[in-house]
Amino acid sequence: MGRAGFVRRVLSVHFAPCALFVAGVLALVRAGSFSGRSDWAAVLPESPAVGLGVGLAVVVCASLLGLLLQPFQVRAVRVLEGYWDRWPLTACLAGVLARLQRRRWEALHRRAAKVPDSDRELRVRADAGRRLATQPPAEVLLPTALGNALRAGELTAGERYGLTTLSSWPRIYLQVSTRMAEVLGSARDALDAAVNLCWSFIALSTASALALYDEPSAWWLCSVGLMLAAVAYKGAVTAAQAYAGLMHVVYDLHRFDLLDALHLPLPADRADEREIFSEVSKMLVGLPPDGRRYDHPGVRVCPSGSDGDGDGLPK
Repeated sequence: MGRAGFVRRVLSVHFAPCALFVAGVLALVRAGSFSGRSDWAAVLPESPAVGLGVGLAVVVCASLLGLLLQPFQVRAVRVLEGYWDRWPLTACLAGVLARLQRRRWEALHRRAAKVPDSDRELRVRADAGRRLATQPPAEVLLPTALGNALRAGELTAGERYGLTTLSSWPRIYLQVSTRMAEVLGSARDALDAAVNLCWSFIALSTASALALYDEPSAWWLCSVGLMLAAVAYKGAVTAAQAYAGLMHVVYDLHRFDLLDALHLPLPADRADEREIFSEVSKMLVGLPPDGRRYDHPGVRVCPSGSDGDGDGLPK
C-alpha cells in the first residue's frame, strides 16, 4: 500500500467515523443535553477562536479514539458478522436469526428453481440465482447478511480448486500482483469504513438516547442515527459481496503463484491440481505432507550418493 492509500485508509476507515461520533457527543455536551433541557443554539461557537478550539478538540479526540480502536478492527467486523456464540444470550439470538436466514435461503432456492412462465418470472428467477450466488450453503449460514456475504468467499473461493480458503488466503494474498492488491485494499477499506460508520451511528444513537431520554420531542435524533446505521450496514454488506467476489478472482489468477512460492511442482491436469492443493491445505494446517517432491527452478540438486560436484547452488 502506497502512502496515498495509507492516508486514505486512515482518514476513511478510522478517523472519519470517530470524528463523527466525537462531534456528535460534543454537540450534546455543548447543548447541555446530559444535564437538562437541550439548548441547541449553544452548539454553535460564539467566536472564530472558540470554533477553532472545538474543531481542534474533535480532531485530537477522534485521532486518539481511532488509534485506540484500530487493533479491534477485525473484532468490530466479526461482531456484525454474527459470531455471537460466546455468551448464552447472544447465542440464543444467533440461533433465531440463523433460522431466519435459512428460511430466506430456502425461499430464494425455490424461486431460482421455479420454471418461469413469463418474462417477469424469468427476471425474478435470475435475481434469485444472483442472490444465491452471494450466499454460502444453507448448513453454514450465519445470523447476519454481512456474515453470510463474507462466508460465501471464505468457504468457496479456494475450495473450487481443492484449497482451504481460510488457511491459504494469508499466503496467496502475498502473491497477488500490485494492481490486484490495490483493488483488494480498496474493497477492504470500503468494507471496514462502512462497518465503522455503522458502529459510530449506533454509539451516537445510544449517547443521544442517554442524553435525551427526558426530551420526547428530540427522540427523532435517535431514530435518524439508527436509520443511518442501517444504511451503513447495508453498504457494508454490498462491500463484503464485492470483496468475496475478488477473493474468487485471486484464486483464479494466482493459485499457481502459491505453488511457486512453496516450491511445489505445477499440476498436469485438473485431477492433479485438486490432489496437490488438497495436500497443500493439509500442510498449511500442520498436518504432515504426503511426500511430494519439491521443485526448485534454476537450482541443480545432486542426487544422494553421486560423485558429481553439484553443490545445490544456482548455476
